[in-house]
Amino acid sequence: MTNSLLEQLPEIVREGRKQAEKILESLEGRHRVSLQTREWVLPSKDTRDSDWITAANRQAHLGDEGSADWTNRLIYGDNLLAMAALLAGDEHTPSLRGKVDLIYIDPPFDSKADYRTKVSLPGVELEQKPTVIEQFAYSDTWSDGTASYLAMITPRLILMRELLSDSGSIFVHLDWHVGHYVKLVMDDVFGSRNFTNEIIWWYYNKMQGNVNCFPRNHDNLLYYRKGPEFTFNPQKEKRDNPVQQIKRIWSKEKGSIVNAKDESGKVIYQESTHRTIDDVWRLSMLQPADRTQNLRFDTQKPESILERVISAVSNEGGLVADFNGGSGTTAAVAERLGRRWVTTDLGKPACMIMRKRLIDQGAKPFLYQAIGDYQVEAAKSSLGRKFRVGDLSGIVLSLYGALPLQPEDNPLRNLGAVVYGGKKTLVLVDSPNKLTGDATLRKAIAQREHLLGGWDRVVVLGWNFEPSIGQSITALSDPRLEVLVIPPDLLDRLRKKGGIEKLRGQVRFSSLQYLTIKPVRRQRSGDEEQLQVTLDNYVLLSPEAINLDEDNRKKLLKVANAEPLALIEYWAVDPDYDGAVFRSVWQDYRGNTANDDDPLRVVTEARFSVPHKTGGRRVCVRVVDVFGFEAEVVQVVAESRP
Repeated sequence: MTNSLLEQLPEIVREGRKQAEKILESLEGRHRVSLQTREWVLPSKDTRDSDWITAANRQAHLGDEGSADWTNRLIYGDNLLAMAALLAGDEHTPSLRGKVDLIYIDPPFDSKADYRTKVSLPGVELEQKPTVIEQFAYSDTWSDGTASYLAMITPRLILMRELLSDSGSIFVHLDWHVGHYVKLVMDDVFGSRNFTNEIIWWYYNKMQGNVNCFPRNHDNLLYYRKGPEFTFNPQKEKRDNPVQQIKRIWSKEKGSIVNAKDESGKVIYQESTHRTIDDVWRLSMLQPADRTQNLRFDTQKPESILERVISAVSNEGGLVADFNGGSGTTAAVAERLGRRWVTTDLGKPACMIMRKRLIDQGAKPFLYQAIGDYQVEAAKSSLGRKFRVGDLSGIVLSLYGALPLQPEDNPLRNLGAVVYGGKKTLVLVDSPNKLTGDATLRKAIAQREHLLGGWDRVVVLGWNFEPSIGQSITALSDPRLEVLVIPPDLLDRLRKKGGIEKLRGQVRFSSLQYLTIKPVRRQRSGDEEQLQVTLDNYVLLSPEAINLDEDNRKKLLKVANAEPLALIEYWAVDPDYDGAVFRSVWQDYRGNTANDDDPLRVVTEARFSVPHKTGGRRVCVRVVDVFGFEAEVVQVVAESRP
């Protein structure tokens, strides 16, 4: 007979502590989790961007915590790995252990929720299921119901406590599904003495719901402090109708608050126009007609909640974190209230929405980062901490249908052969520790020509790619070279299916997406020069790799063939790309009407001014399509003649 949830809870918490302790022990190791900066976003949703170039020069490096050089960050990936990276720190960024003043999270709490993403394209609307990585993460969360949910959230809460400053606070936003169980876990992690409030958000829901019970019209926010030292700023709200109240003052003699009295001893009354906010928050839900705030994102919460939380328990300049970023409400409000922020999400659609929201708001420059070596971390989880990259390459070769070469010809264990119809194909599996780029392709071509007497073709299978990979493939123009994408969810699928044999024949290795632009124009005018960058074409990643049903796939192909640039969700330009960090000085995205009046298409041409530069200019253009796939192209533009 299965134990009840209360009987399982002590073991769930013990296992969660063990998982968190392993992560904390690994922070000092050589192979600790790191963050990769994908983009340094300098918001400029129209052509008024020259000030941001100066700002970019001022913020050449990330500085110590609390300095003027702090840069806010949006992180894509599993929040457990993101927190591990933030706790570890790196050579550019100090550890955030004990540095976060406020954590607010709004984790999923409805096991029957369907988080499909609707993608509106010109003339059609697609319905995309969550990516397989998101599906597995979510199914892991609920595989055994509430027990799995608690097993997921426990180690994360422990890492959050490590990130909190001594005077920090945490708010966990839940409802009736799991709130009472999570409180038990939080009592254990943070200490029941540090439980401060259970806040009721009453949201004026006019829907009557189930006629067999009282309508459910509230959520719960569990508020804990880390310790006896804390920040708290009492909040007040305006009364609809002012009232007469007794004036209350502090009495030093009695050491308490007492009624104020005049010289004759009469109690003093005063008009009260505001009330102190208590633990029942009467705040409206987001309204469908609210075009300024409502982003049509499932689970989005109104800014009024975060305004109250952030104002109450943090001060200007404090650091706020949200590890279930969603639509970006926490980051947006923290930015507006003068706080620093870090936010993460596992969903690419969520990260795209957050990036656009912050650009639209005119936020300070921020970093868009991803988990470094995600596949390596997933492999450790699936294959054990002692796994080797060669083990992973062998799995990929087997699933592709290639036989590994002999050890003497294959010291890295990443080469295989496919012989079919009298033709020999060499297969190279690149490492998950690196970005597959031009150097790897040239090495593969050389091995095709010389290894074991030569081969008819070579196929390169990669996990992560340099954004300019499409440009490299075009420049090589080699019909006997093929580059394919290893499914990013492969290790999760191996773990779920139970091994290679059950996956054989079911794994698709997809082609790459790529971008082309027209020749960049560069015209000098005094101390400045104007750049004109024009998109030419965008080829989508193989549609089979996108989680669509057959009907939606046909709709997508129709748009892709007729108007490929309509698939672009966001694009940005770095006028002086250094090959390391992409600094986006100019951006446009669907829904931005500052550059045009078409919410379903980006503009295809960028015109903006930059300070004059002598010699060639390395201009990089990066695009993100509506499914979150990225591509970039680089052009070196000669200096224009006066």
